[in-house]
Amino acid sequence: MTHHATETFDPNAICETALAWHRAGTGAVLATVIETWGSAPRPVGSQLAISGAGDMVGSVSGGCVEGAVITEALDLIAAPAMKILEFGVADEDAFAVGLACGGTIRVLLEPVGAIMPEEVLAQIVASRAARDPVAYVVNLSTGARHIAGTDAFAQRFATDRSGVEPDGETFVAVHNPPVRLAVIGAVHIAQVLLPMARIAGFDVHLIDPRGAFASGLRFPGEEISDDWPDAALDAYGLDARTAVVTLSHDPKLDDPAVIRALTSEAFYVGSLGSTRTHAKRVARLHEAGLSSDDIARLHAPVGLKIKAQSPAEIAVSILAQIIAVMRGA
Repeated sequence: MTHHATETFDPNAICETALAWHRAGTGAVLATVIETWGSAPRPVGSQLAISGAGDMVGSVSGGCVEGAVITEALDLIAAPAMKILEFGVADEDAFAVGLACGGTIRVLLEPVGAIMPEEVLAQIVASRAARDPVAYVVNLSTGARHIAGTDAFAQRFATDRSGVEPDGETFVAVHNPPVRLAVIGAVHIAQVLLPMARIAGFDVHLIDPRGAFASGLRFPGEEISDDWPDAALDAYGLDARTAVVTLSHDPKLDDPAVIRALTSEAFYVGSLGSTRTHAKRVARLHEAGLSSDDIARLHAPVGLKIKAQSPAEIAVSILAQIIAVMRGA
């Protein structure tokens, strides 16, 4: 018998989903990886939300221990308490989720409302929506918890790294704004790149003033700007957590976007085109007054060299390169 899911959840909206479940009266528990040793399947800060109905969104182990976490979470909805679970991920289980060897993880469970105050979770959700970085700080001994700004944990925010402080009892969950991807050119590659990037956790935005290309029929449900690319990027805002990719193959569209992006804090700028096309682009960028250092930031031809051919394969190569730059690979 085939089971068809009747409800879908955004895999990146874990805090948001937990808050919605709590406010709907279903009950919710947030499970957060607070420490790892060895080849743990998921990094510190990874979260899983569990509803009183047994629904879940997110992951703390890639599947190794989710069943046990859900069982514990449902018990905590009935009898609220803060709980820390420790799991050893066996070699055979680790291999099943793509790891060479096992590891150990500690997971913090917090029922929303009774243990994690609703107003604290709501503040995290509101900050995420406003792209304001915040830290959720929990004393693992006393259960005291509060929200902190970037000044208190500057290095953690800079490296996007949650974790337990040297005192061994203060856990800091970093909630940086989601990484964004602005795509110029509503072409075939964009049709596959946008959903791929969204699955990978990026907020995506499509820019193309050509109505025939940037139509709702070709890009159903997407946020599309029909402004000229440089003006659209100015309105979008280019910060250090934004990547920009130009795909239109039209210098009148791509060049203004590339110039804006290369002179901004955007952490990644890439452009589609052959080596010959890129040489001509470099000459135009020099004529526009960009420095050699600015131009050196441009990834072109865009994407990792994996001999990609189809639009989907090219999209994979682009997304992989963006992630590699983001992670300092």
